[in-house]
Parts: sequence; structure tokens; C-alpha cells
Amino acid sequence: MSNLRLLDPVFGNDFEAALRRFFSPTVFEGEHAPLKMRIDVKENDQAFTVQADIPGVKKEDINVRIDGNVVSIDAESKSEKESKGNGDKILRSERYYGSVSRTFSLGQDVDDTKVEAKYVDGVLTLELPKKALAASSKIVIQ
Repeated sequence: MSNLRLLDPVFGNDFEAALRRFFSPTVFEGEHAPLKMRIDVKENDQAFTVQADIPGVKKEDINVRIDGNVVSIDAESKSEKESKGNGDKILRSERYYGSVSRTFSLGQDVDDTKVEAKYVDGVLTLELPKKALAASSKIVIQ
């Protein structure tokens, strides 16, 4: 009889999931949750469409830069002054403040003169028209 045994399949995915939760990074009391930006990028023949989730940020605090095919999005959530009136006191505050930045490259240069940007309900939508490719010309060799 062998002393080696396979892990009992009863534990299966639940055991692996428990290990992943145990070793995953956590936010401790007193720490602010990091500001996150999730993006989706879609492409068609004429343009790229980027949707970036940036909740809790004012549109004035979002900066978008385009350099050829490189897109950079920066956002900052700023702290607002709290006033305590009528004997109120803050029992718990879980709001976070900070900045987030994403930079990525696309498969083709963007025509930055025709870019459209909209920010509605915490979602930034960028319409990035593709720059027309220069037509190749045949060189006559003499």
C-alpha cells in the first residue's frame, strides 16, 4: 500500500477558490480602496471605440492624450471639504480619493483632429477615427 494519495475530489474547485481568496490582496481598515479604470476597446473599418469606467470622477478631472496610435487617459478624484453641523459626527467614511492612469496602443494611428469624447454616468466614451493610410506610390528606378 502506498502512502501517496490523490487529493480528494470532494474539495475540488472549492478548495482552490478558498486558497485563492486566502492569498489574494486585501484592503485593510483605514486604507482607501484604489481608484480603478476598466476599459473596453472595439474596432471597425473607420474607427476605434473606447469605453472607460471611471466612476466618481468629474469630467473636468479627466485628461485624454493621443500621440499617433498611443492613447493615455488620466483621471483624478479629489477630496471635498466635509462640514460637520448640527452635532453630526462621521462614524465611517469609505469614499476614496486618488488618481488613475491607463495608456495603451492601438493597431493604427488615430486622426486626432476628429476625436469625440463623452462622459456620462461614470463612463468615458471615445470615438477615435483611424488616420487614412498614405497611398503607396511606385518609384521609377532610373
